[in-house]
Amino acid sequence: MHTHTCFTCDQFLLPPPIPRHQGEALAKTINRTAAMLDNNTNGNVAMNPSESVETLPKEFEPYEMASPLVLEEHGVLSENRVKNREIVLGRNVQSSCYAIKEPEADDDITGDREAYMASVLSRYRTSLIERTKHHLGYPYNLDFDYGALSQLQHFSINNLGDPFIESNYGVHSRQFEVGVLDWFARLWELKKNEYWGYITNCGTEGNLHGILVGREVFPEGILYASRESHYSVFKAARMYRMECIKVGTLISGEIDCADFETKLLINKEKPAIVNVNIGTTVKGAVDDLDMVIETLQKCGFSNRFYIHCDGALFGLMIPFVKRAPKVTFKKPIDSVSVSGHKFVGCPMPCGVQITRLKNINFLSRDIEYLASRDATIMGSRNGHAPIFLWYTLNLKGYRGFQKEVQKCLRNAHYLKDRLLGAGISAMLNELSSTVVFERPKDEEFVKRWQLACEGNIAHVVVMPNVTIEKLDFFLVELIHGRCRWYEDGETKPPCLAADVGAENCRCAAHKKLGSSASLQ
Repeated sequence: MHTHTCFTCDQFLLPPPIPRHQGEALAKTINRTAAMLDNNTNGNVAMNPSESVETLPKEFEPYEMASPLVLEEHGVLSENRVKNREIVLGRNVQSSCYAIKEPEADDDITGDREAYMASVLSRYRTSLIERTKHHLGYPYNLDFDYGALSQLQHFSINNLGDPFIESNYGVHSRQFEVGVLDWFARLWELKKNEYWGYITNCGTEGNLHGILVGREVFPEGILYASRESHYSVFKAARMYRMECIKVGTLISGEIDCADFETKLLINKEKPAIVNVNIGTTVKGAVDDLDMVIETLQKCGFSNRFYIHCDGALFGLMIPFVKRAPKVTFKKPIDSVSVSGHKFVGCPMPCGVQITRLKNINFLSRDIEYLASRDATIMGSRNGHAPIFLWYTLNLKGYRGFQKEVQKCLRNAHYLKDRLLGAGISAMLNELSSTVVFERPKDEEFVKRWQLACEGNIAHVVVMPNVTIEKLDFFLVELIHGRCRWYEDGETKPPCLAADVGAENCRCAAHKKLGSSASLQ
């Protein structure tokens, strides 16, 4: 049992710049496209095509700073499928950097040097503002203001070792960290004297830790994860030299429990360490936790399993969705991790990892150098991150997060309906704010909107900072782009029935099926 003292945790709406070289023709086309979009879906697109925004010099254009993806001979578009784009080291690397200029020997920082650095930072900030306006593909909540915490940037805050045991290093934020951990333990229904956890440096670290604890509890255990699990799960298997079995998925992206059962029975003699996705990376699918537990028990595993729940994004959204099944430690799960820089909106990567206290003894070690114990993955940990999380949790609370979740789900449904109404294949899982749709044919468009793509599909993750206005601007550009990409009539939009289901596909073969389904 541990005791502790803690501090309790009780937009860019400007339209995107119109490329100058397209001139009046583009303006007219956008007007026509916007009108078509409104007619199809009864929406309103507030856009002034003549409005322009001053662009950055080319050397600071965000999409000019990295070389384009290199498509190898076998990585090009096929008739109906998009093969993986090959990343070639040395050719797909970051092509620009801000070089470090050494000061003259025995020379203090001069006014010229300070002016140079200020100029670089100013232009970099301008580029960040521009890229933030066109950010849709990755699950980061950019709607935050932490100005009140700027007074703490002068301190080197480091939470070394166990959050519940102070070390000899006194400049820490354990009081805030434990307050945040208590909040999440309460959210997932685990008593204070039954949990252990810490603030991680990212969501991946939470997965690495959860799976490591599972491996320590069951050294001979096999790791089971659906093929749509985050890549960090398979990274953990390689790092820990664990046997890992990939389980098939349904079209929705959630784990196929029939395939899971088959693979469990083949390896019945070894314990199971199971990764359960509370929102998959690409489709935002939520694995059926109750069905996973039922399958394990049905196959005779009884107490020979460890379940880690990867809740990177949706782990903090699901508790506020009325229809959603509960993620709770009242069920036989062993650890849950979420990212702090995603739905919460922390400006630096971080996460929260909660596990059962009884399991942590398998991992915890005394560290004399720290005068503490340690069961974390990293040694030094960012002491600022817990303060940022504590600040937001206090500011918003359960009710604030519930409102933001409802807004995200509402806007996600809006985007999905507009896409389908415009004849674009699209899918949205019931408990998700991740809208999956046809991958844009133009890689420059993908880079402009920072879309995450896989095969023939891309997705938009609707976060609290994503407004209807921003979605409308995106839709106008996407529909206009598709008119150009397929105007020759020789190439057609791909069939996405295998990716999003026939009822959500708007290819030539499935268009009628989708239309009839929407009328029912």
